[in-house]
Amino acid sequence: MTELISDELPTTRQNPFDPPAEVTRIREQARISRLKFADGHLGWLVTGHHQVREILGSPKFTNDPGKHHMLDVRFQGEAPAEKRKVEPGMFLSQDPPDHTRLRKMLQGQFTVRRMNQLSEWIGTIVDDQLKHLRSFDGKADLVKEFALPVPSLVICAILGVDYDERHRFQEDTAKLLNLESTFKEAMDAMARIQEFMRELIVRKKANPGDDMISDLLATGEPTDEEASNMALLLLLAGHETTANMLGIGTFTLLQHPDQLKILRDEPEVVDNAVEELMRYLSIIHFGPVRTATEDVEIEGHLIRAGDTVLMHVPTANRDPEKFPGNPEELDLRRPASGHVAFGHGIHQCLGQQLARIEMRIGFSKLFQEFPDLRLDVDPEEVPLRTDMGIYGVHSLPVAWSA
Repeated sequence: MTELISDELPTTRQNPFDPPAEVTRIREQARISRLKFADGHLGWLVTGHHQVREILGSPKFTNDPGKHHMLDVRFQGEAPAEKRKVEPGMFLSQDPPDHTRLRKMLQGQFTVRRMNQLSEWIGTIVDDQLKHLRSFDGKADLVKEFALPVPSLVICAILGVDYDERHRFQEDTAKLLNLESTFKEAMDAMARIQEFMRELIVRKKANPGDDMISDLLATGEPTDEEASNMALLLLLAGHETTANMLGIGTFTLLQHPDQLKILRDEPEVVDNAVEELMRYLSIIHFGPVRTATEDVEIEGHLIRAGDTVLMHVPTANRDPEKFPGNPEELDLRRPASGHVAFGHGIHQCLGQQLARIEMRIGFSKLFQEFPDLRLDVDPEEVPLRTDMGIYGVHSLPVAWSA
């Protein structure tokens, strides 16, 4: 089989809501192709929906950073002194049985039933933040005043983190996710966040509260270090991803007035609208990355043990084999279930139901409260997060009739 080889991963977006056109062209030619990484080693680029699901669901691939190449996609041109080891509690980077043990400790906290019970409370947080937004004189930055605070307030309350200390993790999270950060800068930011979480664990053990971290510690199952890193993952994932979906999702709807009208006129469509926005936007900039732990053949391609595999979720979620009927278009009525924006397999997003509720309530109430919401700058002036691992908008200047 003649294999398509890309010398580098295309990352330039021609449209703020679409993946790079070159990656789409690659998918149209071959859903599995070769990709040359920054250190020169030849791995794989996977752009097809079915193929991404197969790899994410296979136990023959690992997310253990110690088994990845020392240079993968992000830290181009600078090799860390040694391969990173998986730290206790970092279940996102662990394989079974450690992953199974740690995730099981948290699964009961994130059931659909339990998350639905939080809907009224989340609605109150959204209402309060909309009142705050209304206090501005007809214009504001939606990211700063709404999209970021809502999920941050929610996850801080759930975990028992003091929201007034958010500067201690939000600034370092931004540094950690910035694709222009050096390896040292990113690791220093991670170290500061870990120190913050270790201090929190000490406080929770001395003075437990009605929160998820206190409940986790009360079981006696995780070590302090495991609990600290488990909470860290939940904190980072719980505010960064949903905040960016609320920001760029609003930008998207404002630029698609026909779809925004559907959301306003047909409130029953909101659940599917959230799925379609997740599919259409797929805010992971590129990735995730896996390493084959043994030889695997997928559709005639032999992926050898040790090979790096980069999956491109934004492009996979536009695959017409999975989503027929012009998947390049936003259609809030499209049956959008089955997308891989939340991942797939054992590492599928643990907090996905919480994120869905926040988006469902956030988008619905935002456009009910501000029916004439509009951009306050030209669309081309909206600063995009092309420099970040999690895509979105850095800010979203909006206006309304005061």
